[in-house]
Amino acid sequence: MEYDIRKNDPEHPQVSIVVPFYNEEGNVEEMHRRLKAVLEQTGRTCEIIYVDDGSRDRTYEMLRAIYQRDPAVRVIKLRRNFGQTAGLQAGFDHVRGDIIISMDGDLQHAPEEIPQFLAKIDEGYDIVSGWRVDRKDNALFRKMPSKVTNRIMGRLVKVKIHDFGTTYKAYRREVISSIRLFGELHRFIPALISREGFKITEIPISNINRLKGKSNYGISRVKRVFFDLITVKFMVSFIDRPLQIFGLLGMVFGSAGFLIAAVITVGFYFLSWNIKENMGNLIFSVFLMILGIFFIMIGLLAEVVSRIYFQTHRIRIYSVDRIDDRTGDDGGRAA
Repeated sequence: MEYDIRKNDPEHPQVSIVVPFYNEEGNVEEMHRRLKAVLEQTGRTCEIIYVDDGSRDRTYEMLRAIYQRDPAVRVIKLRRNFGQTAGLQAGFDHVRGDIIISMDGDLQHAPEEIPQFLAKIDEGYDIVSGWRVDRKDNALFRKMPSKVTNRIMGRLVKVKIHDFGTTYKAYRREVISSIRLFGELHRFIPALISREGFKITEIPISNINRLKGKSNYGISRVKRVFFDLITVKFMVSFIDRPLQIFGLLGMVFGSAGFLIAAVITVGFYFLSWNIKENMGNLIFSVFLMILGIFFIMIGLLAEVVSRIYFQTHRIRIYSVDRIDDRTGDDGGRAA
């Protein structure tokens, strides 16, 4: 039996659950059953947004069937596999709740822990991040890279949480409204919004071995995470003032070039240096000074681009095929 957990106002639920799926047909029904049981116990008005990220199995058909029998569910089907970050952003773009909880659809996140997240939000926190204290993942390809990444990220952005990588998090609506996700940045949301002054905490969560299906993560993820670290550091520290970083590089290279040229000039006029013998060094100094000017110009251009970014901030990283949503046509609508 399906329960209608939208008890008072279906258009403005208190809690929105966002769950992206990719080839998870073996976990869909169990995920929904457990999720509904937990949400019914919270006593809050809730909605569930399932995002099919271009699955090649029967995931969407199963989600569609759940939508047809459960009025609390909405389903977003992406045209192809855009990745987990895009799947989450698609869900975030359509939430109506005041509290948003994101989690994986592979049942490695226990829906039964949702009340713990809600309790922390009720205490006044803006973000509650899960902490997989006892991880069950592969030690070499998952646990060790994650541990290193978390330590580096914590030092870079001064956010004191142990586990940036987990999708299992709870947010106040204003947090989600203040960011746009790109690349693989969903795991670094606490870092991205730390500059805004939101209150962040974490709670220990269980990390359950996958029982059905197979993981979609590989060693290539380590490379992407490395570049994401650089991106996050730049966005947190310099996104609104890129000239500071590029200008600093310009000053370093320009000053080095000027210093080399000055030494050669002093040597030529006062120490009888042969200019031909130092022609290579002179050319190198000119190159460094030009490089310094180049970095400063890049910084100025980046300043202009950052202003445009802050003013527009409406670029999407996904393309929706259709949305199953009862606020419109029951048969779904093309986006």
